[in-house]
Amino acid sequence: MPDVLWKSDPEDHDYPAAVAYLGLLSEPAEVDALVGLLRAAETRRWKAKDILRASALPLLPVDNPHVAADLHKIAHRRALSPVLLIRGDLTSGRALQVADGYHRVCASYHTDENTDIPCRLAAPSAGPALPAPAAEHQ
Repeated sequence: MPDVLWKSDPEDHDYPAAVAYLGLLSEPAEVDALVGLLRAAETRRWKAKDILRASALPLLPVDNPHVAADLHKIAHRRALSPVLLIRGDLTSGRALQVADGYHRVCASYHTDENTDIPCRLAAPSAGPALPAPAAEHQ
């Protein structure tokens, strides 16, 4: 399997996908603020294995249709979009949230768990902890 290629910036459709997911976890004003922070955030890299551990999400199998589609892109040297993350909180037990890109993280892990994934990371304001992550979000 070839190395994973990445785009330099998230695609425009990644942000509405993040809004849809985060809207299940927080109020619209908080979601809008987080997405604004994601848009402005510097792109940084974290390993696929660390993103999965911090998010407490399971590794989806290679036969998951979305993971398979991303593995197909990787095999055909098509660049993937960076992942959008919301920082967890160690003291409150709030897990990292993969606002958009869960399937890309899993596909990258299947390629090599040490894959460095470009991510945009935003931190939520102080307040109640976000609930545990959903297992089937992209």
